[in-house]
Parts: sequence; C-alpha cells; structure tokens
Amino acid sequence: MAAAVDIAAKEAQAISQLSIGTSFSIEDAYEIQKRAIKRRIDRGENLIGLKMGFTSEAKMIQMGVHDMIWGRLTDSMLIENGGELSLGNFIHPRAEPEVCFRISKDIEGEIPLKDLDEYVDGIAAAIEIIDSRFENFKFSLEDVVADNCSSSALVIGKWQKPSRDIGDLKMTQSFNNEMVAEGSSADILGDPWKSLQAATRLAEQYGEPIKEGHVIMAGAATAAVFLKPDSDVQADVERLGSVRIQVIN
Repeated sequence: MAAAVDIAAKEAQAISQLSIGTSFSIEDAYEIQKRAIKRRIDRGENLIGLKMGFTSEAKMIQMGVHDMIWGRLTDSMLIENGGELSLGNFIHPRAEPEVCFRISKDIEGEIPLKDLDEYVDGIAAAIEIIDSRFENFKFSLEDVVADNCSSSALVIGKWQKPSRDIGDLKMTQSFNNEMVAEGSSADILGDPWKSLQAATRLAEQYGEPIKEGHVIMAGAATAAVFLKPDSDVQADVERLGSVRIQVIN
C-alpha cells in the first residue's frame, strides 16, 4: 500500500481507494504513511516539518472523527514564494491559505499551549497544495491518512516576528486577483497556536520528531479551491502578509 500511494504521487497517476475491499485501522494508515515517506527519503528527500488536517470542528464532524490528522512535509514539496507550479506534476490539486510556524529548537514531548512561544521564531502566511492520489478526490479517513493527508506542496511567505495575537486574522485566497475563498484564522481550531500545540501532542504520540528549523502548517481556514492553468494564486493573511505562486500547465 505504501508503494502504491508513493508511486501515484511520484507519477501523478490516480489510484483506487486503498480501503475498497480492504479494511485497515487509522493506526495502520499512519504506518502506511510512514513507509511511503521513507521511500521518498530513500530517494534523497529530507523531512522539513508537519502539516495538520481536520483543524475545524465542522470537518471533524463531517469525517466522523474527534481529533486532527497530520502528515509529513519534505523539501521536495517546497515551492519558492512567487515561483511556478506545474499542473503536470499533480493529479487534481487544490490550494488553501494557511498559517505556518517555524520551530526554533527541538521539541521533545507535548508542549503546553502557554509555553509554545519559546519554540517558535517565525510565523508566516502560506499556501498548501493538496492533491489526493485517489480517483475523483474520494477517500475514507484511513485512505487520506495513508496518503499523507493529501500533502503535495507548500509555499511560505515572509517570516514575521511571532505573536500570540493571531486568533482572528482575516484570510483570503485569490486567483488572478479575484477572491475565491475567505475565512479567518479563528477557523483553525479557534487559534492557530492551538493547532501547533496539537501537533506537539500528536508528534509525541506517534514518535515523530519536531526539529529546529522544521515548519508546521497549522491547517486550512477556508475550503480548498481547484487550481487552474495560467493562474496567479495569492493568499493574504492579515498582519502576516501575502504569498503567491504562478500555476502553469
């Protein structure tokens, strides 16, 4: 299963859901994810952080879960701010505006919310590109976790000085200067810092290290929007600035 999702991502070819005809647990799904990412690391990629998913109560209810999900980020997923994204490298990619944290020192164990400041040296506006490797963007909870929570690419804006006051920032996404999505950072667990705290808890639970220099994508504040060719995609986060990519065929 790990090979299947890895090859699907590498070759940008959709596959059938893993869960069709096969029953596996959420714990099994995280093990599949881990093995698929190891294949990428064996090809020379490096881990650069984590992404959080299901960071809104509505999404958790929709998926019938009571906790967030998380995936791993590698350096091959990182696109330079203002850079190009080629649709040919993806299956059916979507973009969503996010808040990103940069970690200032290794995190060992779950960190209380009140103590997180000493582990963060930057916050930035970001765009995450999600791209399910499954046909028709349809999947079960176990499928999406096995598929690294649809992680495909990320773009990070200019790093800003950390602030605790980011709990209700306006967030928008535009294609060719036309707004396509709008939300608030409050839609990310009520405050993106809470998502970061959850990341430390889940990382400890699954034995996943969070290292100095890693980035944590806190989760989406809006619905993800399908990418179209020849689009200038920009995300704006109040007080954190903007970030953009150019989508090409």
